[in-house]
Amino acid sequence: MSARVSISQITTVSASFADDLDAYRAAGADGIGIWEFKLAEDSLERFRQSGLVAATAVPAVPSVLPLPLMEGPEDPEERVAAIRAGIRRLAPFEPPCVLFLTGPGEDRTAILEGLRAIADEGQRSGVRVALEPIQREFAHLWTTVSSLDAAAALIAESGADVGLMYDTWHLWREPIEQIERHRDRIYGVHIADWREPTRHTNDRVLPGDGVVEFRPILEALRWDGLFDLEIFSEAELPGSLWREDPNKVATQGVQKLRKVLASASTATVNRAGP
Repeated sequence: MSARVSISQITTVSASFADDLDAYRAAGADGIGIWEFKLAEDSLERFRQSGLVAATAVPAVPSVLPLPLMEGPEDPEERVAAIRAGIRRLAPFEPPCVLFLTGPGEDRTAILEGLRAIADEGQRSGVRVALEPIQREFAHLWTTVSSLDAAAALIAESGADVGLMYDTWHLWREPIEQIERHRDRIYGVHIADWREPTRHTNDRVLPGDGVVEFRPILEALRWDGLFDLEIFSEAELPGSLWREDPNKVATQGVQKLRKVLASASTATVNRAGP
């Protein structure tokens, strides 16, 4: 059976929820990574009629501490309350997990309390939650954890029932051994490639168009869930995918992602031999 692929809605940021459903289905995707900020009153009904399944979901307020590049409450308690509300709103779509970030800053107490409260909401709503580490170069804008090891240690300190999110764009330079250590706690996988040179925290490219060596990562993950294409881009930069037609981006994204996955699978089979 071929790998299942999905598209995270930030990839086509300018399109509506309904248009995303149409574009992703036409592109041949199996699923959709739902972003709460795109939801409308009829989104759940449209989703159920689409034939797509939910990939990792993202709340409108995605972090415990404030993010310099995103609007939202300044108070961590208000932010956690918003994340909890987002989990409740996203749960009917039955995503494999809802991700969140720590946000940058030194308020460790707020982060630990936030992890516990978010985990509690996940259990109440019947949906798993996952903490996403953000790569080191831009960590000061998003997070206090930049590796699976660091995220797992923070979760252990909190005592909360929280999983991990793996994103190739964030973690491709981290040791593969970390995937092997934490594989069973990974609840979702985002795929994007690294542009060289990268010009901005929002400057990703489609799989195969950058410098990431996907094969060892995919081999270590042994992932059987949805491979969720997640492209952040910067509209002001030349070559930005957010300036392209969303239907074109969806089609090219699915094609390139399937090519990368097939190549990694073929390499594994060939190396194993008959």
